[in-house]
Amino acid sequence: MSRIYKLKEFALKRWSLMFLFVLLVFFSITGRGFFSIENFQDIFLASTSIMLLGIGVTFVIITGGIDLSVGFTMGFTSVVMASIIRDLSQAGFGPGISILIAFVPTIAIGIITGLINGYIVAYLKVPPFIATLGMYGIAHGAALLWSGGFPVANLPDTVISIGNRYLFYFLPGKWLAFFHMPEGVPHSALRHVVRLIPLVAVVVIVIALFMVIILSKTKFGKHTYAVGNSMVVSRRAGIKVRSHLLKIYCLASLFAALGGITYVFRYGSGNAEAGAAHMLNSIAAVVIGGASLYGGTGDIQGTIIGALIIGALQIGLVILAVQPFYQYIAIGAIIIFGVILDQFSQGKLNQIE
Repeated sequence: MSRIYKLKEFALKRWSLMFLFVLLVFFSITGRGFFSIENFQDIFLASTSIMLLGIGVTFVIITGGIDLSVGFTMGFTSVVMASIIRDLSQAGFGPGISILIAFVPTIAIGIITGLINGYIVAYLKVPPFIATLGMYGIAHGAALLWSGGFPVANLPDTVISIGNRYLFYFLPGKWLAFFHMPEGVPHSALRHVVRLIPLVAVVVIVIALFMVIILSKTKFGKHTYAVGNSMVVSRRAGIKVRSHLLKIYCLASLFAALGGITYVFRYGSGNAEAGAAHMLNSIAAVVIGGASLYGGTGDIQGTIIGALIIGALQIGLVILAVQPFYQYIAIGAIIIFGVILDQFSQGKLNQIE
């Protein structure tokens, strides 16, 4: 295989990485203040929910399926998490205990929605688009009923403090602190304090690295690719396709629940609409990252890059004072471009010399 062929193959598979670089350079030149540590951290924070949902959706799309319910599963779990913390706090429980207790039903609801999706798809043979579209409506309606149609607020200050904490705080030439700012910092000095590495970003990176290992190095990951390439061959090879699909949809909903939990910590509230925009954005991140909607290809690294592209577009267009409606046009155009490249690589890659 020639070096030129390898370069062309890499360009087709990792065009999103090059596009992200071009995007950052473009906004750095045209957007005042875009090229800064604080802004790059904002891009990552804007991408965290898309990344979490996208990681789960990556597994689903590799199997040749789709999950349209992750956005409202995220909203539903955020409402459940926030309401339990609020009620326990008002009943006299401490913030730490309230948060720990709220984790269990929140994660359980995420897994249950995945079990339902997976059972309908794998055992009842309903197309994934229809099955998850139905759960999309159920999760949305359940969240609105649970919350009464209003955001769930009045949570302890500890919640939002944890979700917006950084690893490092320092005032140039004076002090360096870890995890929280020292007490008694004068108000006049607050704007000079540099905050580095959001705690949420660290958590998402650790989770992403763990899932990279799961997908690329374990039997579970290999079976996921095998099912996406051919269910018939996978069955003949001894893979329990139906139970594997069940696990895949549970995994996607679990990550949607993690997205809901992250939302509660970042904003100090729960909202039925929390993940409404992230459902399509998470699928977009997976496709932009190089996964094929036909199944059998894709990885977590590509999804992370796709999520960062969406985050960079959102922040960059805001800095350029462009109407946010153009975000949808830009993301839609990039999705179409990514699918065209996927078609090209699937059918014509071997003809390139």
